[in-house]
Amino acid sequence: MIMLYLKSKLHRARVTYSDINYEGSLGIDENLMKAAGMREYERVEIYNVTNGERFTTYLVKEEPGSGKIGVYGAAAHKAREGDIIIITSYCHLSEEEVDYHLPRIVLLDENNRVKQVKN
Repeated sequence: MIMLYLKSKLHRARVTYSDINYEGSLGIDENLMKAAGMREYERVEIYNVTNGERFTTYLVKEEPGSGKIGVYGAAAHKAREGDIIIITSYCHLSEEEVDYHLPRIVLLDENNRVKQVKN
């Protein structure tokens, strides 16, 4: 049996920019993507702590070290500048892999800087 498990999470990221007219995606500071083990064009789930919205999109890289979290396209209706969001990615694991898998959790401060990395 193959099961879907949390792979990684950027916890309490602050949206720094949104643009409804962009073709659609979520931009993340490349350094934050690396810290979480996320990759460009990977599918992610976003949970908006500020307004309760949930949505799915894919990732694009933003300038490393910029702290930028940009919400683009239709998703910009669900998250605005200043909103606090949780960004998650998932992976498929076999029953054997589940026993050894630990997701990578990246806790962020109010400026989208890494406070702590768990697992």
